[in-house]
Amino acid sequence: QVQLVESGGDVVQPGGSLRLSCEASGFAFRFFDVHWLRQAPGKQRELVASIACGGATNYADSVKGRFTISRDNSKSTVYLQMNSLKLEGTAVYYCRFTDYWGRGTQVTVSS
Repeated sequence: QVQLVESGGDVVQPGGSLRLSCEASGFAFRFFDVHWLRQAPGKQRELVASIACGGATNYADSVKGRFTISRDNSKSTVYLQMNSLKLEGTAVYYCRFTDYWGRGTQVTVSS
């Protein structure tokens, strides 16, 4: 059974940092691209960052230079390091691989 479990969401002040984790199970993790997406209140879900099975990364323009996606295939885990968080970073962050989604983790950026 495929499972994606996100963790690491929290309340943080603007300018702060958080690291999200997405632990995967039930499939050959190392062979697949994995994505982080987010959905802010009242907005559509948007792609934040992707990491290919070979390690190549891609970012939304809004997070380039502040967020870093990485993966540890030995732990079947993808990370999203988020620095210099802005108020508009408040959202539920989801991990996705093909058609499988995690349940998300809440990030709130608030002063």
